[in-house]
Amino acid sequence: MESKLIAMLITILAYMLMMVIIGIRCSKKNANVGDFYLGGRKLGPIVTAMSAEASDMSSWLLMGLPGVAYLTGCAEAVWTAVGLAIGTYLNWLIVAKRLRVYTHKCANSITIPDFFSNRYRDSSHILMGVAAVIILVFFVPYTASGFAACGKLFSTLFGMPYHAAMMMSAVIIIFYTSFGGFLAASTTDLIQSMVMTLALVLIVVFGVVTAGGMGAVIDNASQLTGYLDIMQQHDPATNTSTPYSILTVASLLAWGLGYFGMPHVLLRFMAIENKEKVKISRRIATVWVVISMGVAVFIGIVGNALTSSGKLGSLADAETVIMDMALLMSEKGFIFIFFAGLIFAGILASTMSTSDSQLLAASSSASENLLKGVFKIKMTEKQSMLCARAVLIVIAALSVVLAWNPNSSVFDIVSFAWAGFGATFGPVMLCALFWKRSNKWGAMAGMLTGGVMVFVWKYVIAELGGVFAIYELLPAFVIALVVNVIVSLVTGKPEQAILDEFDAVNAEVKAG
Repeated sequence: MESKLIAMLITILAYMLMMVIIGIRCSKKNANVGDFYLGGRKLGPIVTAMSAEASDMSSWLLMGLPGVAYLTGCAEAVWTAVGLAIGTYLNWLIVAKRLRVYTHKCANSITIPDFFSNRYRDSSHILMGVAAVIILVFFVPYTASGFAACGKLFSTLFGMPYHAAMMMSAVIIIFYTSFGGFLAASTTDLIQSMVMTLALVLIVVFGVVTAGGMGAVIDNASQLTGYLDIMQQHDPATNTSTPYSILTVASLLAWGLGYFGMPHVLLRFMAIENKEKVKISRRIATVWVVISMGVAVFIGIVGNALTSSGKLGSLADAETVIMDMALLMSEKGFIFIFFAGLIFAGILASTMSTSDSQLLAASSSASENLLKGVFKIKMTEKQSMLCARAVLIVIAALSVVLAWNPNSSVFDIVSFAWAGFGATFGPVMLCALFWKRSNKWGAMAGMLTGGVMVFVWKYVIAELGGVFAIYELLPAFVIALVVNVIVSLVTGKPEQAILDEFDAVNAEVKAG
């Protein structure tokens, strides 16, 4: 192995070792499953903000988004980023504080299925069971996309076999998450967000300078038909473009709707130590998301300029553009080798920060909501902790199986899982938090409708083309919301205890 690769490997391994140490240290603070899954609701505002966004952005930020911009220009990448930025802000503005208060009042709910079940007084726990299964259905492939990204990273950098690289990364993530739980995931997410930010800054500065300056980057993009036009999608094969309709733009903006139903983000809202600190977290999170996504899109544009000028070889996979730029950086001298190692660590960080959160959310759904909630399996506190960790490992193993295909697209997998959560949980969450008249029948119908429509729209209706060829999240979300409202209205009103609790939450939120 070349000396520069050894130096980069040392940097990455040092970073991974630090994550493991944090996991071991945090394990000492997990006295019960509430601590393991929600950190005892003791997260500070900075950790809450950065762990929420780091767990949200994932490898999609450093691989998927730049890859889309590199290949097809600004349109899809920019509208998706704008939708996500708006969704981020609105989620923090209207959901975060209210969810923190409501979940605490609802029998101190520690998972999203817990909250739905307690909110609607569903003693049968059917609502809890359905929500838990949905989390498993969509989080296993979501986690698999993270493992696949790790495999691509080490395969590209060190020429390692994809499967060996993917397995090694998965083992590290599983180790520190199963030991440290939510607190370890949130603490490492804070560090990972910093490393991701540094990686973005380093690669964009290097890329612009190497390409010959900002003028050269813009000149290259201008020569590609429709590349810089946010209403045109560039076709790299023919150097032509396809116009975007208003419906296409709306479907891309709909990415923002996904936030209202994203369990690993919503859990951060539930875990913040003080509801009054939400405003600080919102400002930090929004600024970081806007800047990081803007830089990620620009990196794709810079990467295209480097390829056109011959300074960067033609890419077999557009999603490895940052990796290839980092390898190019490593050829410039010792200090650049170190910087390249940090960039690869940043890519790894973006993946790990999401995978650990997803594993915890899926594990809590299986152990707390299915085994203990639905099937009524009695466990001591120690047995609950062992079960939580065992389930986490099983879910990770399933994710490894799904990530076995090295040709799987990170962007495509994340896109589908994002739509799944947005359409199933988003409408239910908004109704549960803001509509007094909503009931468990509406919640159940809306959840099931959203999940079914995501599959039906993507694999059946969208295949018809034309106006139907839009992102499945938009129609599935709207239909699920309508069904939730209609079914709630035609079935019985919520019991008085539910209405009183809703009023009490309203009063506390307004008072704060």
